[in-house]
Amino acid sequence: MYTYQDWLKYANKSEDERMAFIQTAINDHKSSPEYSEALAGEDYYAGRNTTIIKYEKVLYNAFGQAVPDVVSANHKIATRFFYRDVTQANAVLLGNGIKWKGTQGEKALGKDFDRKIITAGRNAQVQGKAFGFYNDKKVDIFKLTEFKPFFDEEDGALKAGIRFWQLAPEKPMRATVYELDGYTEYRFTDKSSEVIQPKRTYIVEKKTSVADGEEIYDFQNYPTFPIVPLYSNDLKMSELTPLRAKIDAKDLISSGYANDVDDANIIYWTINNAGGMDDMDLVQTIDKLRKIHAAQTDSDQTLTPNQVEAPYASREACLDRLEKELYMDAMAFNPYDIASGAATATQIEAAYDPLDEKLDIYESHISEFIAGLLQVADVEDEPTYERNYHTNKTEVIGNILNGASYLDDEYVTEKLMTLMGDKDKIEEVKKRKAETDIDRLAKGKPEEEEVNGDQEGEQEV
Repeated sequence: MYTYQDWLKYANKSEDERMAFIQTAINDHKSSPEYSEALAGEDYYAGRNTTIIKYEKVLYNAFGQAVPDVVSANHKIATRFFYRDVTQANAVLLGNGIKWKGTQGEKALGKDFDRKIITAGRNAQVQGKAFGFYNDKKVDIFKLTEFKPFFDEEDGALKAGIRFWQLAPEKPMRATVYELDGYTEYRFTDKSSEVIQPKRTYIVEKKTSVADGEEIYDFQNYPTFPIVPLYSNDLKMSELTPLRAKIDAKDLISSGYANDVDDANIIYWTINNAGGMDDMDLVQTIDKLRKIHAAQTDSDQTLTPNQVEAPYASREACLDRLEKELYMDAMAFNPYDIASGAATATQIEAAYDPLDEKLDIYESHISEFIAGLLQVADVEDEPTYERNYHTNKTEVIGNILNGASYLDDEYVTEKLMTLMGDKDKIEEVKKRKAETDIDRLAKGKPEEEEVNGDQEGEQEV
């Protein structure tokens, strides 16, 4: 594992030595356990269980040698539980977007930051880490599988890194080295290495005039390193790691179950009093049965069909238990817990409790990540979150309307429109409601004046 101090050793060396170290650091990163963990997370997220893909059935011959079993069924069934778990956490915490206490956060990080933060959260959960690069009032997200970080041995802070990408093994590899005082771009091939963009600062100030056109007048860097790490949990590891063993067990049992059904749920024939038949005779007899569904035998010879069915009760019980334990270990919301009948709001809230506990920790890491980006942007603001739950909408809407007299109109409108799935129309509804209130007051005003006039007339008489 190479650290920031290792990188500093090459700070004043020649470009050839720096480029050699860049390639070494990238190769070291690709061979690290965290990189392998990140690749596994991507596979399981995509529904590719590498454990069962690599699993091969074997037979042992008369000499005790293992040979591949190419005859019996070998289904490889993978669950998409990990995808559901990651998607659920991000949808509940970040699905409604980031709300800001001030006005500077959204301006500094860009209007598409709601989409970027979901991408960052997904990468952090799947790969264990994600990285946000702030520059020019926007954020770019890097995966661990494309970014080699250099952490400081003294304080653990991220102070440099290499982003790398390559379309195919035979194609050139591009790399960008990010440092505190700027970034440099490189290209690597099997035969050569070159600098394609010398080090430049992150901030380039430009001005435009009619006489001179666009002109660069200043170069600056940020007060801190502009790349910020994001973790999804306190252990800084992929959410797959603690779940992988149970996912593998579930997939192996499901695959084995399918194999046994495929192999055992068949009909085979017993031919009585046929000791004189050789293998070819048996094959021809069964082939004839398959074609014309009838057979002709001697008077003392009979054909008896037999059927074998794979046992399923124990497997079904084991799969059900693994499914429940997966939801427990992942601290995920299990919709099947409330699927039967009309669940009350209280029951739904109770089912969300484990997910809420996990999201409390996840939210703290998201907030720390955003705070780091705002520090780079030299902006003060604070994010807030509105979690996106499934609820008993009828019951919740009824509760809001019952308490409407104690709440302001704006709050009630926002809550009702959100529950009804029309968040984008909140401002429009507020505007129409305000106009309706104004019209109502305007229509009521003459009546009040008329009543007041009558009263004054009576008093004068």
